[in-house]
Amino acid sequence: MEELPEIRIGTAEREQAMRRLSDHFASGRLSVAEFDERSGSVAAALTHGDLDEVFTDLPAEPVTAAAPPADRTGGFLADWRARVVAAIPIIAVILFFTTGSWLWFLAIPLAGALFGTRRHQRDEEDKD
Repeated sequence: MEELPEIRIGTAEREQAMRRLSDHFASGRLSVAEFDERSGSVAAALTHGDLDEVFTDLPAEPVTAAAPPADRTGGFLADWRARVVAAIPIIAVILFFTTGSWLWFLAIPLAGALFGTRRHQRDEEDKD
């Protein structure tokens, strides 16, 4: 169902239009100056018609939501390596203040070496 051009829009529609505009910019369809001008128009848009004017000379791309990545391990522990790496600095600071020993901070690079998310993600992608 086509939206009426005189219907007012909200923040969600403006944000969606900015994402579409950013995609066109990333695809090389817009120069920096054009992107700046059009993003200003999107920010000032009040109706669907105002947004339609921004995209008149750009190809229509279907708006599809990206599917979330498959959760192989299930639930809360899906990305446990990233959670461990994020928690270690907090734990190290707490242990530093409770014990007074700075050696706890050595756990931060150790956790990065053991549980570094990028390396493990590449390894899992290679297996698939």
